[in-house]
Amino acid sequence: MNKVEKLIHKFCPDGVDFKELWEVTTWDKRFNAVDNHKQKKILLFKHISAKELKKLKTEEGIIKLLATGKFEGWTSEELAGGDINEGEIISIPSGGAASLKYYKGKFVDSGNILASSINNEILNLKYCYYYLLIKNELIESYFRGAGVKHPNMSEILKIKIPLPPIPIQEEIVKILDNFAELEAELEAELEAELEARKKQYEYYRDELLTFGDNVELKELGEVCKMKRGVRVVKSQLKESGKYPVYQNSLKPLGYFEKNNFHAKTTFVISAGSAGEIGYSSVDFWAADDCFCFNCPEDLNNRFLFYALQKQQQFLFSRVRRSSVPRLARTVLEKIRIPLPSIQEQERIVAILDKFDALVSDISIGLPAELKARRKQYEYYREKLLTFKEVEAND
Repeated sequence: MNKVEKLIHKFCPDGVDFKELWEVTTWDKRFNAVDNHKQKKILLFKHISAKELKKLKTEEGIIKLLATGKFEGWTSEELAGGDINEGEIISIPSGGAASLKYYKGKFVDSGNILASSINNEILNLKYCYYYLLIKNELIESYFRGAGVKHPNMSEILKIKIPLPPIPIQEEIVKILDNFAELEAELEAELEAELEARKKQYEYYRDELLTFGDNVELKELGEVCKMKRGVRVVKSQLKESGKYPVYQNSLKPLGYFEKNNFHAKTTFVISAGSAGEIGYSSVDFWAADDCFCFNCPEDLNNRFLFYALQKQQQFLFSRVRRSSVPRLARTVLEKIRIPLPSIQEQERIVAILDKFDALVSDISIGLPAELKARRKQYEYYREKLLTFKEVEAND
């Protein structure tokens, strides 16, 4: 019997009381369609725009920047000025998706609805946060509306929270904090290992593609026929199919019934994710934001892919930054690439394909391991937060 089970056996062997969220939390906004008796107290917090929040970010900050999405950052007391809040809160975005967060301390907020515990002797707020995480799918279903979705707080406030005694809530928080810390450490380790493998791959790739004066360099425009893709209407695309469609990123935009380029073709994105280099091992459709290369017999198309990869950062540096980033055709035409014998090209391609496979394998394997650990964490979190409701006395 673990510590939580012992505490349950000691304090609440017959079950625990459940309360609706409005009964144990107080919020910083008065909500439409929620009776006033469910919001007897309204918290006072300051809010700024998302644009203003991001401007406050600094590496030396100690004040948390609390955004509605994935943005993370800190600021200083000097930069935050009069917009600093302080307290222990749970945040729910006022629009978008159900990205719940917990924080205790000084913070600057943008676009969140904030809540605190009405009584810390009844509800540990971080325990409440962990419980709401297992209800995230339900909370997400209460975000409604065309365009930007907004939370239906009258429904969210009806969510029932189990209320074991505070010692049990505190022990559960302690266990889940440890789980979260271990998960963060694992994620950092796996990302560091993946980054190390990528750097190793790039080092060997650049070494293999460095020839000195022994190999002729030629401008790409002299060697290859470069062809721009053809625009396709998004409504014509399907979620799955035979021919992937590449438009403004290396991720297929969708699938089309036709192809305009054959397998074993190198291409470069010219807008959106401009400068990214792709290679298709299957027939595909290239839209008008792709430059595709038809290589002559003395240039292996896969070798060209690796040769351009070596110059990836140069291509990024030549992208014209505007509302839509763009890479000019002339930049690609002027790039100088080495032209060793076709036999040497094929030897280099064989070596780099093996390195590429190793990196791809670890790119798949490490995230899969992380996903498995997260599922394990979610399983134990739900198990720890599942209680029998005490039967009401007649």
